[in-house]
Order: sequence, then structure tokens, then C-alpha cells
Amino acid sequence: MKKKPVKLTPGRMLAVGFLGIILAGAVLLSLPFANRTGRPLPFLDCLFTSTSATCVTGLVAADTWTQFNGLGQLILLVLIQVGGLGYMTMVLMASMLLGRKISLRQRDLMLESVSAERLSDVYILLHYILRGTAAIECAGAALLAVRFVPELGLGRGLWFAVFHSVSAFCNAGFDLMGFREPYSSLTYYADDPLVNLTVCALVLLGGLGFLVWREVWEKGLRLRRYSLHAKIMLSATLILTLGGAVLFWLAERDNLLAGMAPGEQALASLFQAVSPRTAGFNTVDLASLTSAGGLLTIVLMFIGAGPGSTGGGVKVTTVAVCLLTLWAYIQGRREVGAFNRRLDEGQIHRSAAGVTLYLTLAMAGGFALLATQPFPLQDALFEVFSAMSTVGLSTGITRALSPLNRVLILVMMYCGRIGSLTMMMALAERLPPRVKDPIERITIG
Repeated sequence: MKKKPVKLTPGRMLAVGFLGIILAGAVLLSLPFANRTGRPLPFLDCLFTSTSATCVTGLVAADTWTQFNGLGQLILLVLIQVGGLGYMTMVLMASMLLGRKISLRQRDLMLESVSAERLSDVYILLHYILRGTAAIECAGAALLAVRFVPELGLGRGLWFAVFHSVSAFCNAGFDLMGFREPYSSLTYYADDPLVNLTVCALVLLGGLGFLVWREVWEKGLRLRRYSLHAKIMLSATLILTLGGAVLFWLAERDNLLAGMAPGEQALASLFQAVSPRTAGFNTVDLASLTSAGGLLTIVLMFIGAGPGSTGGGVKVTTVAVCLLTLWAYIQGRREVGAFNRRLDEGQIHRSAAGVTLYLTLAMAGGFALLATQPFPLQDALFEVFSAMSTVGLSTGITRALSPLNRVLILVMMYCGRIGSLTMMMALAERLPPRVKDPIERITIG
């Protein structure tokens, strides 16, 4: 009896597609002519770097500028762009350029990759993604070129501007500042408003999500006409950005920010409120964070960006739904909602499952890391949440990870980019429906 061919669900297709890109990137990065000295990294480190770029994380086994030449940097930039937009977006773009029709299965995959709801929106959404990405990245590159070209010369300055614009918009966190000092990120520009504000704007725009872009473009300042999703994303982003900056200043005013001018303190606080969601750049020494500053950064990494965006994390809307559910319970209301709209019960269950699964994987990863290498607790949790949320910030322990723990962090980056729920659903088999079990209450709280 012949076995039926295995049909890949959209979740499995996305997981397999990302895996294929990661492996191809690792092979290319391991070639001698992609490396500055002609001596490539060990393949595990190339695989780690390729995973980090494709999953737009930013954790690195070696400094990007020191290790990779122009070709290697270009390979990383392509991986970042594909990972940021999603490989299905790139596949559909190629199909459109070649004049091929997009099948219903491809549309289904597209919806899965950008968290859209209706098949009829795919063509329109694809145009918004491609045009919006090109416009925003070009604008970011033009602004950064104002700073980099006078410092580095025309050719090198333009390359730096393009690379960092794409890396920031895709929330990747890869940088080329190793020519000043390896692993220095943007610390040399801590007092530069142009670089700080441009990078922050790129990160926030990339993290809002493609669906929010569309609403802002179509509805402008008519806020009442925005969907509940857009209202929650925009309001939560504003609260997290401004609130995070104030809390970071309170935590680090006598530590990392001590001795800075007020304007520089404001820039550094704003940058470190934006970057953990989920960009991976830093303008201060993260290894010297206070416990309060480290905890705040971990919380921001956990929350992350919006659904269908270039960022990671458990997602802003997921946390918002959980908080709204808590508030409704405190008020004694059975229905959960916001902005005079009621939330679907299935979304409440999905949000609770997403947060639970994310924290379970993060805690398990943290335990495994600490059980095999004696890192400080804050550093280990920082690394794990950075990987799971595809952030890329580190207190400096990435390069000290054992081969086993590099594989662990690699897997966590991959799961974080695919999405923990999507990953579990991709691995799980579809179970046939069964008769409902009888209800019995348990004691809670």
C-alpha cells in the first residue's frame, strides 16, 4: 500500500524555507573568498552567523567587519533583507517579476508570514511591503550618508549607510563599526542625534508591522477609522518607547549615564528603549548595566515588535491582550476589549498560549545554558531572551559560548524568528477531532 505524500502545512513550509536559506548562507560564508583573511570561521560559527542574519538577530561569533570582506558583508546583507521581509515575500516578488500567477497555496503562506487575515489582501499588501521597504531604507541610507560619507569617503560611506539602514529597518543589529573597535556597535555615536534618531526611526518603522503601515498610509490622521490592531500597536509602541526611555534613565542615571550631558542622556535612554524591541544595536556598554537596567532590557526584549513585522519577541499585541485580560478580570468583566471593541476569545487563548510557551522555552534554554557553563544569571538570561526575541544584544558572553551552547542559542534564534507557536504547530501532527470531555472545576490561585 502506497503511503500518501506528506503535505506541508503553511507553518512547516515557512520553517523549512528559513532553514534552507540559513544553510545556504552558512555555506557561502564559509567560502575563503568571503572572508577578509581568506581563513573562514569554523562551519558551526558560519551556521551561527547565518542563522543570526536570516533570523535578524545580530548575535555574532566574530566581529562582522574584522572577519568578512565586502562580499561576505553583501551575503550577510542579503540574508538580513530576506529574513526581515520573509522569504515568502521574496518568492512572491520573483513570481510577479517573472509574470507568474500566485497560487492559493502561496497566498496562504504569505498570510502566515505577515500575519494577515484575508487572501484578497495579498497582492495589495505585497506592493505596500516592497514599496514601503524600498522608500524607508533609501531614506534611512540617505540620512546616515550625511554622517558616514564625510567621515569615511564616498564609496565606503555609502556602503556603511546602506548596510546600517537595512540592518536597522530589518531589526537585525549587524554593524560594520569593527574598524574602530571590534564589537563596539554604535557606541562611538552615542552623542550623535542624526545617527541615533535615524536608527531609532528605522527600528520603530520596521517593528510596527506591514499591516499598520497600510492603515497609516490609507487613513492618515483619521484615527477613529483605524482598526483595533493598529490602535493597540501605535498606542503600545508610544508607551513602550517613552516609558522605556524614562525607566532606563532612572535605572542608569548614576551608572552608565553618569557624566553625560542631559541631551546625551536623553539620546542614550531613548535608544536603549527602542533597540531591545528588537534591533540589537547599542550605544552604551551593556556589560555594565545595573540589575534594574538589565531587567528592563530583558522585559523589552521579551515584548518585542508587532506581528507581521521585521522584529521578533512575543509581540506587542500578545502582551497587550494578556494585560487587557488581566484588567477585565480585576474589574469583574467576562468580556475583554479596548477602544470600544471586544476581543475574540480564540485570540485570548492564543495569546496566553504564546506567552506561556515563550517563557517555558526561555527558562528551559536559560537552565540548559547555566547547567553547562557557569555564567552570571543576568548574563545568561540576557543572552537567552536576546536569542528568543531575535534581538542580538549581548553582555559579551556570545563569543565565550561552548559549541553545545552555540547550537542551543542557534536553535532559539530560529524558533524565535519562526515564532514559538508556529514552530510547535509545525512539529505537531494534526489530531482528528474528538468528543468533548466533561467539565470539572479545579482550584486556581
